[in-house]
Amino acid sequence: MIKVKKRKILLLPGDGIGPEVITEVKKIIEWFNKNKSLDFEIDEDLVGGAAYDKHGTPITDEVFYKALESEAVILGAVGGPKWDDLEFSKKPERALLKLRKELKLFANLRPAICFKQLVEASSLKPEIVSGLDIMIVRELTGGIYFGEPRGIKPIDNGERKGINTHTYTSSEIERVARIAFDLAKKRKNKVTSCEKSNVMEAGQLWKEEVQSLHEKEYKEVELKHMLADNCAMQLLRNPKQFDVIVTDNLFGDILSDEAAMLTGSLGLLPSASLGAKDKNGNIRSMYEPIHGSAPDIAGKRIANPIASILSFSMALRYSLNLEKEADDLDNAVQNVLDDGLRTKDILSKGKKEVSTETMGNAIIACLQK
Repeated sequence: MIKVKKRKILLLPGDGIGPEVITEVKKIIEWFNKNKSLDFEIDEDLVGGAAYDKHGTPITDEVFYKALESEAVILGAVGGPKWDDLEFSKKPERALLKLRKELKLFANLRPAICFKQLVEASSLKPEIVSGLDIMIVRELTGGIYFGEPRGIKPIDNGERKGINTHTYTSSEIERVARIAFDLAKKRKNKVTSCEKSNVMEAGQLWKEEVQSLHEKEYKEVELKHMLADNCAMQLLRNPKQFDVIVTDNLFGDILSDEAAMLTGSLGLLPSASLGAKDKNGNIRSMYEPIHGSAPDIAGKRIANPIASILSFSMALRYSLNLEKEADDLDNAVQNVLDDGLRTKDILSKGKKEVSTETMGNAIIACLQK
C-alpha cells in the first residue's frame, strides 16, 4: 500500500488573541480531517513575542524551516506593548517580515468585503458600502520597507537622519501585477493600479511596467491607473467603483487598512501572502487575520475568530486547491451571521453575544448541516 504524504499546515498562534482565534481554526481543520477525509497534518509552534520570551528571538531557525516545509502557514498575530522596548531586530514583528521575505511571499491579498449582515456597522452610509467586495493586492517584499540604504545616523549639529529607500525592479512589479490581473479575470475583470508616478520615479516605473504587461498579456482586462492619494479619497467617496487594486508595499499597507474599515469590523477580514508557483504548481503561502494581537482583550474569550477562520478558507482556496471546502466554510460563516450570533466587536441590538469558542463551535455546526 502506497503511503500518501500528508499536507502540512503550520499554526503559529503568536501573541495576544492569536492563540484564542487559532484554537478555533485548529478545531475546524480537525473537523475537515475527520468528516471530509482530508489529510492535513497540523504542527504548532511559537512566533513573535511568545518566541522571544522563550528563545530570545521572534522566530527560531527550527520554526522557519517548518514554515519552508509546510503547504500553508496560518498565523494568529504578533506584538504588543510588552515588547515595545526591545531593540528593532528582536521585535515580534520582525518574525513576520522574515517569513514574508525569506519565503518570498511577494503578493499580499487583502479582501475588503462588507457582509450584508453588518452593513450598519460601517462608518459610511449603507448605500455606499452595501455589496462592497474589493480585493487589494499589495506587493510585499520590496519597496521602502526593504530598500537599502536604510537606518538612523548622526549628522552635523547634533542632529540625526532617518533613511529609507523606495526601490522596485521591473520583475518585482510584473509578478505582482500578474497576480492582480489573474485574480481580476475570475472576478469583475477590472484592475486599478495605484502609485505616485507624478512625484516618484519608482512610481513612474510601476505605472509603465503594469501598462506594458497589460498590453502584452491582459488586454481583455480593464486597467485604470490612479494616484495613491486619489485612491484613498475614492475609497471613501465611491468604493464600489473598484474590483482589484494593485499597489506597492507602502501604499498597499495604508490603502488596505482604509478599505478594511469600510466593512465595519477588522475582526472579519482575512489575508493571504503568496509566493510564486513552483514547477509542480505549488506555492509557498502564509495566511493571517488583519486585526492584530489586541492585547487589551486577550484572555477574555471575546475575540472574534472569523477572520482567522476565513484566512484558513483562503488557504483551502489558494494553496490546497479545495474550492468546494472553501465555499462550504465561507457559507458556514455567513449562516452563523444570519442566525444572529455575534462576538462583542460586531454586536448590535437584537443579536446574541457569544464567546470566541461558541462562535467557532457554531461555524462547525453549520458545516455539519
